[in-house]
Amino acid sequence: MGNRGGTLSLVAALVVGGQAAQAACDVNELQLRGDWGSARFAVAVADSVEERARGLMFVEQMPSAAGMLFVYDEAHPVSFWMKNTLIPLDMVFADAQGVVTLVHENAIPGDLTSIDSGAPTQYVLEINGGMAARLGIAAGSQMQHPAITEAAWPCD
Repeated sequence: MGNRGGTLSLVAALVVGGQAAQAACDVNELQLRGDWGSARFAVAVADSVEERARGLMFVEQMPSAAGMLFVYDEAHPVSFWMKNTLIPLDMVFADAQGVVTLVHENAIPGDLTSIDSGAPTQYVLEINGGMAARLGIAAGSQMQHPAITEAAWPCD
């Protein structure tokens, strides 16, 4: 992810409204769509135990259309906490097909309370706190990213 102690430096683009343009998937971008419209986030991928454990700890600020995608080998219940996390985050939990099952909004920086997925989860997108509500991201929304191999919304 680069410099975790300072500003998260990701180039971000956000598309809201109609469906996002169907393009070849890029490992550095995640798209979401639903009845609310669509959005595109620049993402860093955390797909190892070490990267998932570190997550967005110590990040002081993040561009509005940036985030981190946590990728697990298989779907199972997961839980997060906000230890050493300095910014509020929305956590978007998705199943093996990239379909959102739960959105936990505005997780509190530094809070040690466990945030559970509530269902088997294979992908979690962390974005700036309040962004999910602002865009309308909710259960049933679909993610598109090359890491989602059995996707409901597959890459081209």
